[in-house]
Amino acid sequence: MLESILNFLESTGIARLFNMDSGLDTLKTIAMFVIAFALVYLAIVKQFEPLLLLPIAIGMLLTNLPGANMFHLDFFIQQDISFSQVLHDGGLLDILYLGVKLGIYPSLIFIGIGAMTDFTPLISNPKSLLIGAGAQLGVFVAFFLALASGAFSPQEAAAIGIIGGADGPTAILVTKTLAPSLLGAIAIAAYSYMALIPMIQPPFMKLFTNNKERRIKMTALRPVSKTEKIIFPIVVMFIVGLIVPDAVPLIGCLMFGNLINVCGVTDRLSKTAQNELMNIVTIFLGITVGATASADNFLKGTTILIIVCGLAAFCVSTVGGLLTAKIMNIVCGGNAINPLIGSAGVSAVPMAARVSQKVGQEYDPSNFLLMHAMGPNVAGVIGSAVAAGVFLSWAW
Repeated sequence: MLESILNFLESTGIARLFNMDSGLDTLKTIAMFVIAFALVYLAIVKQFEPLLLLPIAIGMLLTNLPGANMFHLDFFIQQDISFSQVLHDGGLLDILYLGVKLGIYPSLIFIGIGAMTDFTPLISNPKSLLIGAGAQLGVFVAFFLALASGAFSPQEAAAIGIIGGADGPTAILVTKTLAPSLLGAIAIAAYSYMALIPMIQPPFMKLFTNNKERRIKMTALRPVSKTEKIIFPIVVMFIVGLIVPDAVPLIGCLMFGNLINVCGVTDRLSKTAQNELMNIVTIFLGITVGATASADNFLKGTTILIIVCGLAAFCVSTVGGLLTAKIMNIVCGGNAINPLIGSAGVSAVPMAARVSQKVGQEYDPSNFLLMHAMGPNVAGVIGSAVAAGVFLSWAW
């Protein structure tokens, strides 16, 4: 009986925690618990992207519990995945993580995003595509910044750069392909910066615009016919697919989701994509991405570099959108485009567009920029997916 009790005590997580190979490993694991609890606090109390930050935090907690053996990153960072090993020796999160590794979850989430997003502002004002493209500047600046640091390979630098697209599923899809060992750090950085948009963007919006520009009132958008709404996603899917085939998993799913929403004959599918499908996949994606943030993998000097480069990407993308809008305003006559909508080109639908609206109304309460900002916002989603396709298509 005594031997059984001793065996049980030795098998507990507490005993495993304090019987690790070194005291440093114990401290790292405790630090990960603290980080996980901090993310839970931010998700629940501060409501920072709670739908994804909370599952990520719980995944991080589960993967660091000593002896739980729910996730094994070494199964997935090798070139050829042994599916039989994952199914035979893997834990619950290993099996769920296959949806990330195979690129299933990000694409399914894009179906839901497409079904929930109104493309009307972009169709009504196609020039917004240029702003969305300009807002991808941070993606490539961060890529070269990470590469210049000497701490990352070109593949890892590309995965870090995509944080500037401010699109979590896109960042996850690129990272799981090019740099799976960095998935936890990049996903947490991407979603953290997306949640902090209301804090990060306004200082840059005010710095790169003047008082007169912030007060510009844009003319009402033209009405968009149902035919245009139906044709647009099909045309975008077709053109992008011909130019950047590697972007098709994201762009194709995004446009399909929008098509089932606007065509008028698939309401049940649209509602399922917006609700049940989106919610289920969000849970699986968040908890498995969080599981990649083990103590050994996450608590490294490179994680700090990723956070710094990610912040730089986000800031430069914001500035890129603002400057593109300013240039377009000059070309269009100087009083046609409020440059504040340029910040919405970073994607992060619809939060970035709401920030444009909020800052604009600080200077003129009668100015309504939300619908105008949704054009660059949607264009940013397309732009980040195309940038991801470009990275994935490069011959590494």
